[in-house]
Amino acid sequence: MYNYIRRFGVIFNMGWLVYGDFKAGFEMGPWWQRLFNGYSITTWIVVFNLGSTGLLVSWLMKYSDNIVKVYSTSMAMLLTMVLSVYLFNVRATVQLFLGIVICIISLQMYFMPVHMLVELPQTLPAASK
Repeated sequence: MYNYIRRFGVIFNMGWLVYGDFKAGFEMGPWWQRLFNGYSITTWIVVFNLGSTGLLVSWLMKYSDNIVKVYSTSMAMLLTMVLSVYLFNVRATVQLFLGIVICIISLQMYFMPVHMLVELPQTLPAASK
């Protein structure tokens, strides 16, 4: 169903772009020649960063579960804040420190083997009747 909706949108948006070119008399050229006009190096870095982030998240979701994605996102945000402290002289706060400590402890507990976290009761084999 969504595939048909996308086709509908692509067809009508392309038609609108071509109509706009004809209406303006192709003064600035066709739309595909001016599609990336005004892009600076910063814009290209942002586009590349967001594209690679999307690919990384899709790879992560393919080979792991949702909890790992949540942990990786939270650790990436904390790493970004730590880099901001060093690169941009942003003042570190107690909340940042506590957030980092809580995330590290929860990561350690999530990936720790179960027998290290709790003492499991001994199970006895079922008696056959």
